[in-house]
Order: sequence, then C-alpha cells, then structure tokens
Amino acid sequence: MGEPTELHLERVQPTVRRLRVRIAEGPDRERVVEHYGERVGVGTSPANELTLTDPTVSHYHLELRCEDGVVVKDLGSRNGTFVGDLRVNEAVVPIGTRVRIGRTVLVLLDATIAPPETPLPPPDVPGLVTASPRMQEIGRTVERLAQSNVSVLIQGETGTGKELVARAIHDLSARAKKPFIVVDPGALPATLIASQLFGHERGAFTGAEKRQEGAFELAHGGSIFLDEIGELPLAVQPALLGVLERRSFRRLGGKEDIQVDVRVISATHRDLRAEANQGTFRADLYFRLAVARIEIPPLRDRPEDIDPLVAHFAAEITGTPGFLFSDATMNALRGHRWSGNVRELRNVVESALAMGSINLNGLAQPAPPAPNAAMIPQYRAARAEALAAFERSYLRRLIETTGGNASAAARAANMDRPYLLSLLRRHGLR
Repeated sequence: MGEPTELHLERVQPTVRRLRVRIAEGPDRERVVEHYGERVGVGTSPANELTLTDPTVSHYHLELRCEDGVVVKDLGSRNGTFVGDLRVNEAVVPIGTRVRIGRTVLVLLDATIAPPETPLPPPDVPGLVTASPRMQEIGRTVERLAQSNVSVLIQGETGTGKELVARAIHDLSARAKKPFIVVDPGALPATLIASQLFGHERGAFTGAEKRQEGAFELAHGGSIFLDEIGELPLAVQPALLGVLERRSFRRLGGKEDIQVDVRVISATHRDLRAEANQGTFRADLYFRLAVARIEIPPLRDRPEDIDPLVAHFAAEITGTPGFLFSDATMNALRGHRWSGNVRELRNVVESALAMGSINLNGLAQPAPPAPNAAMIPQYRAARAEALAAFERSYLRRLIETTGGNASAAARAANMDRPYLLSLLRRHGLR
C-alpha cells in the first residue's frame, strides 16, 4: 500500500457547514448520515458520531472536520485511510471525494442549510470568553451538558482552558453545591495514583499509617475532574473502568464496596482514539469517558477571542474594567502564534501590566497602555512578575536541555517531579 502521504490542498472550496456522508460500499452500504458539528468520528465504536459494522474498520478509524473542503484525518487505524490510491494521514479534500477505509467507501457530500434568520443569543457560561463562533458553540454545548450527568471528555492543547470548561459544566449543573475534585494523574507517581483516586485503608501498603479517603469518595454527589487522563497508567485503567460501570469501588486494602454518585469529567491533550487503536489506552474506558466530547480549538485558530480575553484578564488582574492597551501592543498580541494558548496570553498580559512591556518569542518590547489608562505597577506585582520571568526562562532551558523528559528535568534541577510539572503547567510549557 505504500507509506502514508501528507496532502495539504489550500482553499479547496467554500467552508462546509453541514456534512452528509453516504456509504457507497461495505456492510453498511446506502446508509446516509448528516452531522452538524465541527468534527465527525468514524469507526466501529458506539462513541463515534458515525458507527460502522465493517470488521476491517478500527474502533476509532478516522475523523472528518468541516473547513475549506473537508479535512480527513486517520486516527492511527490498522488498515489505513485511502483517497484514491493514496494512503493518507491527513488531507484536505473537496466535496464529492470517495474515502476508503477497510471494505467501506464513504462519499463526502455538502448538506449545508441556510443559517437561521434570528441569531442565537451568546451563551452565558461563567468564566468563559466566547467571542468567536467556535467558542460560542462550545459555550452552548457546556450549557446543554450541564443539564445531564453523562461523562464528558474535553480535548485540546495545553493551556486552552480545559479545566475552566470542566468547572463551568459543574457550576451550571444541579451538582454545583457539591464538591468539584481535581486529580491530575500526570503529576502523581504511578504507585500513588490508585490511592489518590480510591483511597486506602491503614496498612494497605508501606507508609499507609491511617485510613485515607480518595477523590471519588470526597467527590460524592458532585464531580471529579481527571486532568490529563491520557497519563493514567494501563495498570490503573481497569479500576477506573470498574467505578464508571458499577458506580462503586473499594479502598486499597479494603473489603467493602463503597457506593458513589459522581459525575466524571476528564481532559487530555492527546488523541486517545488513536491510542485506543494502538492498545496504549483501553478502548472500553475511552468509550465510558467520552460519552460526550468537547474539543477546544487552540487560540491561534480563533483570533477573534484575543481582544476580549486581553480585556478580561486585564480587568481580572487590575480590578479595573475597561483597561486598554495601545494599538501597537494589541497588534503584537494578535500576530503571535500562542503555542501556550490562553494560559500563555494571560501570563503575557500579567507581565505587561506589571513590567510595562510584553515578552513574545523571548523579545521584550514596550507595552504602553492607551493614553487614558496609565498605571504604575505595584511593587509586589512587579516582584512577582520578575520571579515569573526567571521561572519561565529557567524552565524553558531545562526542558529543552532534557529533551522534554519531565523525570530527567526534575533530576537535573533537583526538585520533585510533581512540583516541576505544576510549574510547567503554570507557565504554559506542558
């Protein structure tokens, strides 16, 4: 079949708003599916938007995304994705393209319908800035999901605000007055993750000197947020799956089942569908976690949100609504790539307010406020920003020197790995 080929075709045709997929060949032949949404997952798992019965198709085989034409992205499938005779990893194809996966052939069609005459009101989601159409749709999805108890998987790059979205789902739900417990498996040693999640009895292992309640027990009646769920070791995944299926668990070393009423919201920057295909993440656990999915786009793909986010952060930091930066500063912010996304933008705004300059790509430049909004940074804020600038510079060199290996970086810096990970996340470097 040959090696996968990357295809990138620019401006194939106008943006597709609604996608129709017709199955031209295969066990599900003549089925027609329409989907109004940003992404359509295709595979044999019921977690996909388009579920097939073809045994030669992977659980999570490919993803279709409506843009200029249709983006076809293989998710690490066993048998590959083909456009004509080319096997592709990711391609932008025109409407009418036939895509072959296993014994199934999909025909991609445009089912665009006219937008409603009366625009929908903007969503009212606490803490979420929704200026761009994509973020407004996410806000409406948050409002809908808050009315249910299904498990939600939030996907997106580091710094896009996954925890903020998770907290908003909890705060808008009937569970709002109950606990919201956060667990980050990536920040914990593998040996302690099960104890953190399920608790332990005295004597369950060396060092367990007293009974300890775990996150699920503490979150009873409320929600538990599993940040970076893709870091959960395979050895712990069956226990988490058991809690989701039975709604009960045992503390480590315990003999009694503990019933629990908890909504599970998880997040990851990794492609768990591809990992499920490869066997590095349990497919049945992914299905339980991703009953509903939200994908947060990176900040560089929604530049409309930069201005309102800057205003939001400036007001939050200074306590003064209406704070304005100069046009030159805003132009510099709009033109940046934001590899650290919203978290990086907040750090830059905080730095500009404290130090009077913005630091982009390692280059500092003046960031004067608009003429009617001058201010002098307070000593404590300026000192905190100077320390933060040192930390960012040090951590960036540390991670580059150790090739991105957090364990090696922790050893080189002589600091605890969980503390290092927390610093990396704080500065948008993980």
